[in-house]
Amino acid sequence: MPLTTTHEIVRRAHADGTGVGAFNVLQLEHAEAIVTGAERADRPVVLQISENTVRYHGGLEPVALASLALARAAKTPVAVHLDHAENPDLVREAVELGLGSVMFDAARLPYEENVATTREVVDHCHRHGVWVEGELGEVGGKGGAHDPGVRTDPDEARAFVAATGVDALAVAVGSVHQMVTRDAVLDLDLIARLRAAVDVPLVLHGSSGVPDPLLARAVAVGMTKVNVSTHLNKAFTGAVRDHLAAHPADVDPRRYLTPARVAVAEAVTHLLGVLGPR
Repeated sequence: MPLTTTHEIVRRAHADGTGVGAFNVLQLEHAEAIVTGAERADRPVVLQISENTVRYHGGLEPVALASLALARAAKTPVAVHLDHAENPDLVREAVELGLGSVMFDAARLPYEENVATTREVVDHCHRHGVWVEGELGEVGGKGGAHDPGVRTDPDEARAFVAATGVDALAVAVGSVHQMVTRDAVLDLDLIARLRAAVDVPLVLHGSSGVPDPLLARAVAVGMTKVNVSTHLNKAFTGAVRDHLAAHPADVDPRRYLTPARVAVAEAVTHLLGVLGPR
């Protein structure tokens, strides 16, 4: 199957009023499991590689090329996306490697600097046909400037999209990164107002902490791209722990990574069902 882009997947979902699952890849087993889960759901999916994962692997190229290879071989549309990049040089490398989309996160900067820096990144990416997601209003859970109480203002969002030219906008509406419980409360009214304020797809970060019914409602009122990482990590790690508890003598990683991969695939299939057509 020809390589699909995030732009194609998100554009269709945005027009249809459905959600797109975007799942973070930590290593090869995650990427394989996400693709398997998407194929079982017969739904498109986005493989995301974060700047933290790039640091873990010592560089973008190995994990990016592996993800691109899996995307090309998949039986359902799979896109590969750079997530939460704060370094413009990393964005340029992603473009060179053939990733079709990037999320540039300058939300820690003052508003005017965020606009200027994001605009430069967007100009570079658009010259190479690459789709760009920006962020306005820090999504909680990352520490530092990220305040869980921050919310994205619709008027500011409209001005930000116009000034930067971003193709999608990550917004702060109550979700928090790295939650291991699913009890986050989203501001559905704010999502609806943001959807009316901007003409680009909205992106929900920190979705692992959002319960299934609320994820479905968030999509119904205007959210399109839904990012999930910690929820999959919980499934992966839980399966590893269960296997090693039952088989403490095992030393071959393939024995405990196989059930971990299965658990992630099952979680992906389920979540894509939550986000898909009702």
